[in-house]
Amino acid sequence: MREIKVNVHPSSANLKKQDQLAWHIAEIATDKSKVSGDAIDMVINRIIDNASVAIASFNRKPVISAREMALAHPRKNGATIFGIDSKEKFHCEWAAWANGTAVRELDFHDTFLAADYSHPGDNIPPILAVAQQMKINGSNLIRGIITGYEVQVNLVKAICLHKHKIDHIAHLGPSVAAGIGTLLNLSTDVVYQSVQQALHTTISTRQSRKGEISSWKAFAPAHAGKLAIEAVDRCMRGEGAPSPIYEGEDSVIAYVLDGKNAEYIVPLPEKNESKKAILETYTKEHSAEYQAQALIDLARSLRKRVGNLEKIKKIDIFTSHHTHNVIGTGANDPQKMDPYASRETLDHSIMYIFAVALEDGSWHHVKSYTPERSRRKSTVALWQKIKTFEDPIWTKKYHHPDPKQKCFGGKVVITMNDGSIISEELGIADAHPNGRRPFTRSNYIEKFKTLTDGIITISESRRFLKNVQNLKKLSATEVQKLNVEVKKGNKVKKTSDLGIF
Repeated sequence: MREIKVNVHPSSANLKKQDQLAWHIAEIATDKSKVSGDAIDMVINRIIDNASVAIASFNRKPVISAREMALAHPRKNGATIFGIDSKEKFHCEWAAWANGTAVRELDFHDTFLAADYSHPGDNIPPILAVAQQMKINGSNLIRGIITGYEVQVNLVKAICLHKHKIDHIAHLGPSVAAGIGTLLNLSTDVVYQSVQQALHTTISTRQSRKGEISSWKAFAPAHAGKLAIEAVDRCMRGEGAPSPIYEGEDSVIAYVLDGKNAEYIVPLPEKNESKKAILETYTKEHSAEYQAQALIDLARSLRKRVGNLEKIKKIDIFTSHHTHNVIGTGANDPQKMDPYASRETLDHSIMYIFAVALEDGSWHHVKSYTPERSRRKSTVALWQKIKTFEDPIWTKKYHHPDPKQKCFGGKVVITMNDGSIISEELGIADAHPNGRRPFTRSNYIEKFKTLTDGIITISESRRFLKNVQNLKKLSATEVQKLNVEVKKGNKVKKTSDLGIF
């Protein structure tokens, strides 16, 4: 790996494009590095994972809305939409919009946490959609996805968007553009311009994940993927971009992030070095914000020790700065304590999540979020007894530079009415690569079967799983069928007859 130093430069400096971060990203997108076998296996795992959660969310309202918009944009030789007959094709940017929303809706796919947050699996829908429309084979699709992961993970390691209240999709636009560049074997200059355009058009504030969280949380990554596709299309036609987008006098760093005196060190592979950042990412066993994963596991473990939950006086959760301030009481969001809050808000409330997991000893992607569940009297009472606290020790673990040492959990201290204390801690989720039960291919397949049960046929399940596990050898025609169709009886709910499209 190499370290790219990124500083703001005055316009008069005439910073050479070869010295710009966007160019370095474009260089690794257009090199001919050897693809790791482990990375290929993980790409397959994550395509399975994405399909699982996309089909499980097939008839949720945001997914229906996004799909209806996409269905209004058919294209003879386009891309497929999750759940829809694979013979029907649509403009790739709209397929990416619909599929990206479906993947993101349940907050149940992969994650990478470092200086900032990310869900690198968001790269897959737009890259796959372009691959289908442009008739790209499985081997090149793999390369494109691996690049998308590489760029996003390394940007997330180096550049914190959250502290400036910028949504994490600002790292997704450039990573998707780079991944498409690899997929289509574009020139370094075209990818360079595409990365810059994609960043410029995907910067938005973090209000999408603050206060009363709406369905836009699911739409936001899909929107970034769609904009990145459009950026690449323009640059393939010879158009340029705001430049230098990272280092310029009026750039993203200068006026959106750390300012004109900032310095970032972005790790990137050497040219032609194998890209393995996808192996540092991890999926979710539970449908909730990733920093809740270990705490759900901890609640399941504590359930047997606590006994009568009505005898609990208070629950204190000591955790990292990010967990406390994003999904804990440190966020100062009253909505996180509101029984009438939206699902999107509840899955960003560790107080709610921990209360339900402690009561039930389990977690379910649908049942744990129903209005009946969130308004249950005993749950509300327990929920109100929970507070989070930032612990510098857990913050340090969260930011540990060694991926094998990073921790995203916390310590729970339960004080009973009689004054007795029950305490336990867990650093990483059971399903994490370094956890008690790391997810393997069989777990991804089981997750797929569980989440699609009753929605797709057994034969369709077998067909998809067979095809995707042969991804490296799939022809361009076979990539067209890298989709999952729902049972005929499940097609296709509508939200309304209103809209422009």
